[in-house]
Amino acid sequence: MATTPTPTAPTSPAPPPRSVLRDPAFLRLWAGTTASGLATWALPFVLGLAVLHRDLGAAGLGLVLAARTAGFLAAVAVGGVLADRHSRRAVVLWSALAAAVAAPLLTAGLGRSLVLMTAAAVLAGAGQGACRPAFQALTAETVAPERRQQANAAMTMAVRSSTLAGPALTALLAAFLDVGTLLLGIGALWLIAALVPGRGGAPHRPTTTAGGVEDPTGDRPSLRSDFLDGIREARRHPWFLAGLGALVAVIALGYSATSVALPLISRDRYGSEWVLAAAMTAYTLGALGGALVIARWRPRSQGWAAFAGLAAYGVAPLSLMLPVHPLVVVAAYAVAGIGIELFNVPWFTATQREVAPDKLARVSSLDFLVSYGLAPVGLALIAPAISAFGITPVLAVCAAACFLVPAAAAAVPTARHFGRTPPAPRDDTTTRTATAG
Repeated sequence: MATTPTPTAPTSPAPPPRSVLRDPAFLRLWAGTTASGLATWALPFVLGLAVLHRDLGAAGLGLVLAARTAGFLAAVAVGGVLADRHSRRAVVLWSALAAAVAAPLLTAGLGRSLVLMTAAAVLAGAGQGACRPAFQALTAETVAPERRQQANAAMTMAVRSSTLAGPALTALLAAFLDVGTLLLGIGALWLIAALVPGRGGAPHRPTTTAGGVEDPTGDRPSLRSDFLDGIREARRHPWFLAGLGALVAVIALGYSATSVALPLISRDRYGSEWVLAAAMTAYTLGALGGALVIARWRPRSQGWAAFAGLAAYGVAPLSLMLPVHPLVVVAAYAVAGIGIELFNVPWFTATQREVAPDKLARVSSLDFLVSYGLAPVGLALIAPAISAFGITPVLAVCAAACFLVPAAAAAVPTARHFGRTPPAPRDDTTTRTATAG
């Protein structure tokens, strides 16, 4: 006898995941990262005010800033190794506390001891360098893979917003507070960076030998061996090495050339400082716009799209070569700002996705080491090159490098998707839905 099947209750679709901006753990991490970014940006600006107030000489300013850079470069590699060996949260805590301690030392040395200020600057740079790769790895521990691109976009928007609003805010505070108090305020920002972020996850971190094979004896390899193991991990990803090469070209050539040439051209060609101010503001606004776009946009070939965004920086030196209307220069800088974030956010997200979790901080430290380490070299070489060959040929070479090197990097195997295979379509749909929340 036939029976009538019992009707089943209709299944409702699973609710879309919450936006990462509603995740308390991410918001704590975002607050700490933002505070560290503000403190990093503010220190050179406040020390510049010390020069204006005659508490510090121009030569002393250069020495202190160089000492901070040296501390950063020395610590970023060590910080990456420590963040892969130990708790990423602990590395953030102690490195940010070190930078916080540097603030009162800088205040104590202000106008009294350049030696003390230089030592404090090394400590501040070391704290900044050690926490950078740890923050990158902690993001991967805190945020689910399908929401990391939105999380990275939120991080970069915070940095760009502080760059835009920071000068006006600091200038306003300087009308009521002295330089020493402002330096203590930087220390307070580092305390926020140290104490506010919560714990991340607990990924498996095997003890490895120098060859990258798990060591059952538990013997700890040296820091050098661990760092070399991170380099070997980076070499497993051709897209990553190609991206580093493209970054070197754009930062050491394109960014350095425009940093030197823009003030000169603003003064000599346009006879006004407003072109300099407007171009830099347009760059920051463009970067904010690029971060907003990439928080929602998932291009089918994300690596190619990212390299195209990086190559867009070439329009900035190109606009400075030609006798164009100043608004063209401003527009070119806006395009460059958009492009740089169309590269940065997918680059950080792909690194968090593709690199082995127990080596992520070391690979991130390699990224920061190359990016930050070669920028001063470019700045040191561009000015003599302009004196020797003229500003137009130098800008032409730098613009060509900005266009051609990312294009060559895009042709490297695995560069199309920043990985061996494209991200699963479900991740793209889920993340786009999440951002709408």
